[in-house]
Amino acid sequence: MVGVMGRRENLLKELCSLNREKCVYEAGDITNVTKTVKQLNALHEKLGGLDLLILSAGIGEINLDLEYQLEEPTIHTNVSGFTNIVDWSYKTFETYKKGHLVVISSIAGIRGSGVAPAYNASKSYQSNYMEGMRQKAFKQHLPIHMTDIRPGFIDTEMAKGEGLFWVVPVNKAVNQIYSAITKRKKIVYVSKRWKYIAWALKIIPSCIYNRL
Repeated sequence: MVGVMGRRENLLKELCSLNREKCVYEAGDITNVTKTVKQLNALHEKLGGLDLLILSAGIGEINLDLEYQLEEPTIHTNVSGFTNIVDWSYKTFETYKKGHLVVISSIAGIRGSGVAPAYNASKSYQSNYMEGMRQKAFKQHLPIHMTDIRPGFIDTEMAKGEGLFWVVPVNKAVNQIYSAITKRKKIVYVSKRWKYIAWALKIIPSCIYNRL
């Protein structure tokens, strides 16, 4: 049985109509942390258990003028909403003494950005939070697995800006993400060649990075 959750109930209904016997849903907004917990509990009850949760909700805007109205939704979604769901997931997996949490973060979390400051910072937060949960599970001796998916540019509405390169087709990204989940990998770049960009970003000096 698969459970799905999102803001647009019409799309959830359409998705679950493809196989009503194996799909259930709850409509909800990740930024409403109080309601989200109730909706997650309701979905959990419909499923009758939980062994895998994939958190893919996320937004980000190009914000050269530093308009807070653009940054606020990113913070509410990628930080507050994210934390709420990750914490709920981990505590739920604790009751089963096992589980697998998958988060779609981004390669953008490696360094800051003057073009989309809140987005890059929020993705760094997500990756660090996942590392913290991985450490927590290790210290508790619990087989709760954490997979941090860090995409580059994928051919979706989230790919914003000019001069984008290495834009990955959706099907290719899906296949690589699926493979990473089944293998319970800790950190995965999509596509795989983005790991070289990640390596370069980590070692490049600030005096050079600031010019990019």
